Amino acid sequence: MGEHGATVIHVESRSRPDGFRVHYPPYKDNIPGLDRTGSFALFNDSKSGITLNLKHPEGLDAAKRLVAWADVLIENFVPGVMARNGLGYEAAREVNPSIVYLSTCNMGQTGPKARQRGFGSQLTSQSGFTYLTGEADGEPMLLFGPYVDFVAVGFGLIAVLAALDDRGRTGRGQHIDLSQYEAGLQFIAPALLNHEMNGRVMTRMGNRSRHAAPHGAFPCRGEDRWCVIAVHAEDEWRALCRATGHAEWAEDPRFASLAARKAHEDELDALIGAWTSRFPPEEVMETLQAAGVRAGVVNRLSDLFADPQLIHRRTWRELPHPVLGRFHYEAPPFILSETPAEPGRSPLLGEHNARVYGEILGLSDREIERLVAEGVIE
Repeated sequence: MGEHGATVIHVESRSRPDGFRVHYPPYKDNIPGLDRTGSFALFNDSKSGITLNLKHPEGLDAAKRLVAWADVLIENFVPGVMARNGLGYEAAREVNPSIVYLSTCNMGQTGPKARQRGFGSQLTSQSGFTYLTGEADGEPMLLFGPYVDFVAVGFGLIAVLAALDDRGRTGRGQHIDLSQYEAGLQFIAPALLNHEMNGRVMTRMGNRSRHAAPHGAFPCRGEDRWCVIAVHAEDEWRALCRATGHAEWAEDPRFASLAARKAHEDELDALIGAWTSRFPPEEVMETLQAAGVRAGVVNRLSDLFADPQLIHRRTWRELPHPVLGRFHYEAPPFILSETPAEPGRSPLLGEHNARVYGEILGLSDREIERLVAEGVIE
């Protein structure tokens, strides 16, 4: 929303800064610091940053001034924390009856597990992703990062926009209770439906697919270089055989059908891997794609910044940052024709205190100085 013009105020305190500032590297020059982490910068572009000590008696008054000004309030504390701090939905509605209030936490606001604390990695496991990830004969594998967090924010955005649309017609605000656990379930719908309709429990199978062979990541020339290949139909299989110069594979009874290829998949993967290892992954991809076979290079992180498609669509927006230097922020993966995104850089801790408390909330310079001196604005 900030990237499309909304004024977004990120509230922290120096005693309790955003966890991304202190717990998640990489840091500029590998030196930790509150304004030196790339993780915070990447996920907090286009925001204004202020500091506020909600534990101070006057902190609540300042927070309520923000609530009265705002259209939307977003929080993801354990249920009950905001209410104990005097900022629950009912208290917020007294200050601003039309507020759209999004509560997004692990399990939602109600139910026997509502007060369960945790991180995205735990939700990833509880939502079933970990059980589906890994080799067939191996242990479940934890996905890197808080995967469900990235699913839930999409649903949160949609819910907030729907609530704002409703408010525009009715004048009413509302409380959105978003369970990140439940949001995660939306992304394993095929596995859930397979159990519901067929009684089958899907499990781990590495990079393989029940509906395709070959299907996997194959080694290519170079250090740790790979290309993924997926063949679903018989015409694709024959095209792959021709493109690799091994037309004889198409006549081999071991590979004469999908069922046959699945039965001899280890042998098939070895043959494919022996061919791919002779070429750079880009050449493998281009050769197979030209033949009508699904194939794609496994990009290294550095490759993503040079990818011509991402460059063409201006996915990366290089902006100056006072501490990080030139930093590549990620634009949304969609482009609105009339209102394209224009990301701004991420804030330093408390960088916009003067503007927000003064220009937006209307406090005088002397009042702001007093609140700083008394530890309300940290």
